[in-house]
Amino acid sequence: MTSNTDFTVPDTVTAEPPLWALHRELIGQTVRTDLTHAFHPGQPHFPAFPDEQREMPFDMSRGDGFNVHRYTIVGQWGTHVDPPVHFVAGARALDEIPVDEMILPLVVLDITERVAGDPDAVPTLDDVAAWEARHGRIPRGAFVALRTGWSRRWPDPAAMANKDEAGVSHCPGWSAEVLRHLFEEAGVTAIGHEQTDTDPGLATSAGDFGLEDYVLRRDRWQIELLANLDGVPEAGALIVATWPKPQGGSGFPARVFALHHAD
Repeated sequence: MTSNTDFTVPDTVTAEPPLWALHRELIGQTVRTDLTHAFHPGQPHFPAFPDEQREMPFDMSRGDGFNVHRYTIVGQWGTHVDPPVHFVAGARALDEIPVDEMILPLVVLDITERVAGDPDAVPTLDDVAAWEARHGRIPRGAFVALRTGWSRRWPDPAAMANKDEAGVSHCPGWSAEVLRHLFEEAGVTAIGHEQTDTDPGLATSAGDFGLEDYVLRRDRWQIELLANLDGVPEAGALIVATWPKPQGGSGFPARVFALHHAD
């Protein structure tokens, strides 16, 4: 059936909406780098957690009209978000973190070279001072990511844990002095890292998760098991961190990416 309806745009519609113009500019002038591992059964995870179970109650290969997966996972699975309630009873849950906190300036502290020679390395205040000497003060409300090169070990569980003969894990983590500076002086909103835990392996092997507890008790959130941090600049990028909205949720796989200019 044909129509003679005139779809000519009225002369009064002359300007592109500002946000559409901004979007076109961002897409045209930036690179989008995915900072997320695809999760799957058998991947590296906190040893006390069960492995993922995945089933297909509806499967087109069996003659069903569509494909549907059932995923059985803990919330802290793959690249994931930890909200305050993960460690602090009654604190903010996933559905209580506003979308205002999901698009942030991205600051990358790079200790990759030091980690290559010492897997137990952690960031220092000298690293922060060196970053600020190059780029200025860390912006308030930023997301600060720790670049260690550890995500190159994904998805090998043994390589990620890097345990010695005594069962002690040797992997990088944050330091108390840097976290105190970031949250109490710089006023950042969230942090992220490539390894499984906030705390370095020497601490977690002894059952010490004090740094993660500190972060979440500050009413801040974090992203664990980030990927591809070596593909983003240490300053000038934006990070977008999103996740589902389970009511009262204490953690969930996240989809995280950065927008930045090409090198």
